[in-house]
Amino acid sequence: MKKTMLLIAYASCVLLFASCKEAEKKETAAETTVAEPAKPDLAQIRSEIVAIENAWAAAQNAKDSKTLMAMYADDAVSMPDGEPMLTGKAAIQKKQEADFAKPAKFASIAFETMDVYAQGDVATEVGKTMYKDAAGKTIGGGKYIAVFEKRDGKYLCIREIYNQDSK
Repeated sequence: MKKTMLLIAYASCVLLFASCKEAEKKETAAETTVAEPAKPDLAQIRSEIVAIENAWAAAQNAKDSKTLMAMYADDAVSMPDGEPMLTGKAAIQKKQEADFAKPAKFASIAFETMDVYAQGDVATEVGKTMYKDAAGKTIGGGKYIAVFEKRDGKYLCIREIYNQDSK
């Protein structure tokens, strides 16, 4: 009889501890589950960035500083090839207007978006620059990285770095 009572008590304790452990596991799993952020629609973002780059090239080819500056955030930073870093839209505009005043070394400029990466409201673009002569033949090029942030529903350039190829 004592053995039966001990066996019943032992089985009850095992069941009690096992049920506590199972509840503990469920609580821990529920506590650590974090909703993953929605994956960005990279095709849509790439389409928006390509449209910006096409407008950017058109503004540069027309020497349209106003349109070009509308694509920058007020706190943008530009890192041009072989020159000091430019901080703020006003500094970028001053350089752009000085560049527009110089004789052009090419007839037009075009951009090719190679890659776009995005997280949240920030998108990073890696691209190539093509300098073309009056006949549309590529006569030079370069590369760039531009970081855009969506502000008030519109991507604006917040950081850029670019340089020309030596050949």
